Amino acid sequence: MSNPGEPFGGLGGDAAGGFGALFEQAQKMQAAMVTAQRELAEARVEGSASGGLVTATVNGGGELVDLKISPQAVDPDDTETLADLVLAAVRDATTNAHKLAEQKMAAATGGLGDVLGGLGGPGGGLPGMPGGFPQLG
Repeated sequence: MSNPGEPFGGLGGDAAGGFGALFEQAQKMQAAMVTAQRELAEARVEGSASGGLVTATVNGGGELVDLKISPQAVDPDDTETLADLVLAAVRDATTNAHKLAEQKMAAATGGLGDVLGGLGGPGGGLPGMPGGFPQLG
């Protein structure tokens, strides 16, 4: 018989407690994910090429925010090599940002991201997370 005072319609104390604990865990995970998303939005990640002759900085979403080119990397007769170095530095920075996003989301979800990883993107396709980073080249 159902007790009107029980929020889970007579499922019993153990079941109600289990649902409550599950809900509480989900709320904690959601808060951790919001924190991770905020940290990623503020993050700046670097990548480089040719021993630092070209350095690219991207934000946590993988967008290029800064690019530094050493004068030693500039040869007016060989702009193709410079272009290759720029692409390599941006790819390195983007890869590093992707790794950072995966680490932060894994920490926020307690490894649940491994289960959801096939859904795509650094957040496992989770709402509010970038769906992936741009492919260059």
